[in-house]
Amino acid sequence: KMQEDARCLKRKVTFGSLDVHPTEKALVVHYEVEAAVLGGGGGPVLGERKEGQKIIRLKSLSPTTDVAALAKKVVEECKFLPTSHLPQVEQLLYYLQNRKSSPVEGKKRLVKPKDLTPFEGLELNEQAIITKVDEYVELLYEGIPEKIRGSALILQLARNPDNLEELLHDEAALGALARILREDWKQSVELATIIIYIFFCFSSFSQFHAVVSHYKIGALCMSVVEHELKRHDVWCEELRKKNKAYILFLFSPENGSLRRDQDKVLRKYQGLLAKQEQLLRVSLYLLLNLAEDTRTELKMRNKNIVGLLVKLLDRNDEELLVLVVSFLKKLSIFLENKNDMAEVDTVEKLGRLVPCEHEDLMNLTLRLLFNLSFDSGLKAKMVEVGLLPKLTALLGDENNRQVVIRILYHLSMEDRFRGMFAYTDCVPQLMQRLYEHGKEDMEPDLISILINLAANKKNAQVMCEGNGLKMLMKRALKTKTCLLMKMIRNISQHDGPTKALFIDYVGDLASEIRAEEEEEWVLECLGTLANLTIPDLDWELVLKEYNLVPYLKNRLKPGSADDDLILEVVIMIGTVSIDDACAVMLAKSGIIPALIELLNAQQEDDEFVCQIVYVFYQMVFHQATRDVIIKETQAPAYLIDLMHDKNAEIKKVCDNTLDIIAEYDEEWGKKIQSEKFRFHNNQWLEMVESRQADEPEPYLYDNERTNLHEMSELEQLKRTNTKAFVVTSHLNVFPDGIISADGSVSPDLFSHFQNHNAIHDVFDQTSSSPGRPATAYGFRPDEQPHYL
Repeated sequence: KMQEDARCLKRKVTFGSLDVHPTEKALVVHYEVEAAVLGGGGGPVLGERKEGQKIIRLKSLSPTTDVAALAKKVVEECKFLPTSHLPQVEQLLYYLQNRKSSPVEGKKRLVKPKDLTPFEGLELNEQAIITKVDEYVELLYEGIPEKIRGSALILQLARNPDNLEELLHDEAALGALARILREDWKQSVELATIIIYIFFCFSSFSQFHAVVSHYKIGALCMSVVEHELKRHDVWCEELRKKNKAYILFLFSPENGSLRRDQDKVLRKYQGLLAKQEQLLRVSLYLLLNLAEDTRTELKMRNKNIVGLLVKLLDRNDEELLVLVVSFLKKLSIFLENKNDMAEVDTVEKLGRLVPCEHEDLMNLTLRLLFNLSFDSGLKAKMVEVGLLPKLTALLGDENNRQVVIRILYHLSMEDRFRGMFAYTDCVPQLMQRLYEHGKEDMEPDLISILINLAANKKNAQVMCEGNGLKMLMKRALKTKTCLLMKMIRNISQHDGPTKALFIDYVGDLASEIRAEEEEEWVLECLGTLANLTIPDLDWELVLKEYNLVPYLKNRLKPGSADDDLILEVVIMIGTVSIDDACAVMLAKSGIIPALIELLNAQQEDDEFVCQIVYVFYQMVFHQATRDVIIKETQAPAYLIDLMHDKNAEIKKVCDNTLDIIAEYDEEWGKKIQSEKFRFHNNQWLEMVESRQADEPEPYLYDNERTNLHEMSELEQLKRTNTKAFVVTSHLNVFPDGIISADGSVSPDLFSHFQNHNAIHDVFDQTSSSPGRPATAYGFRPDEQPHYL
């Protein structure tokens, strides 16, 4: 009845909108098609509307093209464009003519499976039609050649995104494809490649991932990749055996036959390898798309996706390597995957790809190395495989310079690698780039790596070669860039010829130490000055000419500035206190009581305590300041309290300072010795008690029995805190009359013993002042590196 009533089909096309293509030189025309089947009375029986678009590519468009003529031609040839839109077409063409192409376009384009060339013999002359899908599915139930043909025709349809939704609803077709892939993928590489390619087209859109997962295509692809890698190992072993046989019988009469066999195996291997790598590419691209879901990615990790990908880094096909490195880069952002990469030879295999001619592969490899360079062990691997000079050579590559600098920055954070930079031309190249940039466009990564490298003596010497230091100082003082001064500060910490170069800039640095300047800037300038432990430098003249003493004293007040700046003030005082005249000036200014007040306020901060004690250590060498410290302050009492501090550095400086005080002041010397006796006595009693608790037999020393009377005396000794002498392990026999019956010893005896054993060794060192204690704020050579 319907066929009788339906007389004709009416089709109407309505123009929608017109726009330019986002990346190509093309116009995009949007339109709507309305189709209706008219009945006998002229009314519509069935109707349907569908939106569509047409892309008009303008390959001939160039800067010299006549836009008006081209617009007229486009309107005439495109039936969807009304003539009334000619001015709009002309305007859009003018825009396309003058639009700048993206710098990434063409250069950073990653090769996708759409660019795969068909296998030889698989080119189909027929055009696939969406309405004939059922016919193509029927071919999937025939032999392998028919299955290849049917799946290839479905692939034609799947490569057009407009057809995916319709194919999605054809469960018979998708089910048949999944079944054939599961059952026959080992029989035909071509068939497996085409079917996986079809599902790849679906995986390119997130909304279709559920369909791909439903048919378990991801798990199948993992099995395919693993199996193909094993097949490749078998091929390589067979090829190796043929080569070995050819070499062994090189001069035998059968050599010609062996040579032909070897060539035959090689040609077979190359043909199989080409097909296999296309299958691997499509499979890995599909897996990469599915890995957008972190839960799916975790499943892949559990099936050793990292190990499979790293194994593929040995291949030579650049398009496959682009995919593999891209996949590894995506995986590397997760700690677990990074740890998996650390367990295999990832860095070693990536090392051979640096450098390479393929721009995409080069950039992706460097970005992957950057992700891995956050791991200390992998950084060591990078240096071990020789990546440092290779990366240095890439500093001149504009496309990859930024990521190279960031990798080098991570390497420079390790103190053990900094010295290796001096054997490359990295430092000169970085210095040259630093001079080329102004304050506004100075790259933070660039100056940060130089700050780290300046902490190494060899690198600092390279930076100062020629007029290097002069240019750095001039630039820093002119722009007042704190990071640049931080770099100079690191250079100033090294003894040797570089430190002497700073004498010419002492005045410039001292003039910057003012209350009006920014604290961060003053901190760096002050830290640089504090590093200048130069014997020939007249610190008294510097302090007077630039009136630094009031500034230093004011900044010693707790809370007067940031703790970092106050600490640098203390370090600066310790540096200038080496000079006798400066020490006198500081003592008269009242800085010593200010230091004690600061010590009280910062007694929980080991950095402050250590540096303040070091100032006292320097001052007790000078008569004027020594008298002030001993007679007018309670500094010795504080030092006695700190004598047994848990911090080894504080304890060391305290001991040295107290030994000098004890030598010059008899009263304090007795107090210091008494405190040492008390401390040693406590240690001795603790040792005796521990031995009594651990040993059931009543023997303390050798075969000498301890009676109850002696034990009670020991208890009495503990209660009355009588000073006992510590018996060291190597002193087992004492001359008669030295130790009394109760085990006590006089301070005079201890003084005599110390003078002949320990104190003599200490005072052998007083002729040359020990180095300043290390500080996290002072940029010492063993400090933590500067983090960006």
